[in-house]
Amino acid sequence: MNRASRNLLEGAATFAVGLVLWRFTGGVEVPVVTLTKVGVAMMCVGAALAATGLYQATRR
Repeated sequence: MNRASRNLLEGAATFAVGLVLWRFTGGVEVPVVTLTKVGVAMMCVGAALAATGLYQATRR
């Protein structure tokens, strides 16, 4: 697996986990962090990774 496809796959997986956290953990209380905010942050990181993977794939 090359670097571009790995970044794209990791980005999509991170985005999906962040989406699940954002949508379904609204009523869950954790002492330190808010899971919905963690989900939004994970979606941002996942989108950045996926965009990097797409850029690397088209650059080749």
